[in-house]
Amino acid sequence: MTQHWFRLYVQRIDTTRNMARFYAMSIEPDLFGGSALVRRWGRIGTRGQKRVDLFKDERQAIGHFLFLARQKRARGYRPQSRS
Repeated sequence: MTQHWFRLYVQRIDTTRNMARFYAMSIEPDLFGGSALVRRWGRIGTRGQKRVDLFKDERQAIGHFLFLARQKRARGYRPQSRS
């Protein structure tokens, strides 16, 4: 069972290109004792798309979570600004 909380919500907004995207992911326990990496992405204000990747253990899920977080950061996604 997942012992740590891993959640991420980032946005990429570029008004000159009419771009307003979000990317969210979390690690959750699955029904079989493993871990699931749940991802959602799309245009801000929409429901977007969803993908669930299953892993045998939490360590693999965390590794993939961190890999994707670095990848999104490199593409210009940033944490939501607090207004």
